[in-house]
Amino acid sequence: MLANDMKKGQTGTLENGWNFKIEDNQKGITRVATVYGFYTEIGSIYLHDVATLDMPDGSKAHVEFTPSQQKNIDTIKKSFARLGF
Repeated sequence: MLANDMKKGQTGTLENGWNFKIEDNQKGITRVATVYGFYTEIGSIYLHDVATLDMPDGSKAHVEFTPSQQKNIDTIKKSFARLGF
């Protein structure tokens, strides 16, 4: 599923194993989501941290990015790597 096609209410799992629910209909590489982890919190998440999405038919899907989004994600990952993350 394309990242820009995710709508409010879409659920899934992050790379760290926590579940989330999208809370906005924006486009881009960050989205506002409710994250169910140690605590339930609402905040921004990076879409490249999404492991799988729950589809209406019960299957799981991966997030796909546009070339422009992928370029931005590569820049972010390089910046994190320079900082030691």
